[in-house]
Amino acid sequence: MGCCSGRCTLAFICGMQLVSVLERQVIDFLGYQWAPILINFLHIIVVILGLFGTIQFRPKYITGYAAWLVVWMTWNVFIICFYLEVGDLSRESDLVLTFNLSMHRSWWMENGPGCRVTPITPPPSWAPEDHRYISISGCLLDFQFIEVAHSSLQILLALVGFIYACYVVKLISEEEDSFDFIGGFDSYGYQGPQKTSHLQLQPMYMSK
Repeated sequence: MGCCSGRCTLAFICGMQLVSVLERQVIDFLGYQWAPILINFLHIIVVILGLFGTIQFRPKYITGYAAWLVVWMTWNVFIICFYLEVGDLSRESDLVLTFNLSMHRSWWMENGPGCRVTPITPPPSWAPEDHRYISISGCLLDFQFIEVAHSSLQILLALVGFIYACYVVKLISEEEDSFDFIGGFDSYGYQGPQKTSHLQLQPMYMSK
């Protein structure tokens, strides 16, 4: 019963992770953030494998899923530090999230709640010709805090998933150790069904 409830909870957590990371993947695609896109893709694959291992009683898959969650939490902690500009990190850096293949920008920068985007014309002389120059105002919540909230949600789901993954692996291992298949695998311990006779033997007395 405990293993069943633990597996169901872990499967639900994996489902929640898939939904949340797919939403995040779409947002990162819209923002051309290539490093998060790559990491999100790996996370999707590992979560699917973890879900498969949970359903099919594959503790190795669940163990690999739990190990990846440590990496995933570390990545999201880095994202939080990046957007909050902890230490020498800067949100304006294009190398970290886009590999310098495109200009770094969060999709939430222009599409956050209440944000109003106003093109500035003519653009400044220093602005690149292939980029538009805009003014953003009226945002109810700055984009960096939305990104931090997304990463915090991923950390929370990963932490709960890690705990339940360890719990399910432990339960599966205990069930395998205590499983007794018709007296165990020792053939000498197995006794077949005894045939019963329908004839009742009566004592015989011999006369001298």
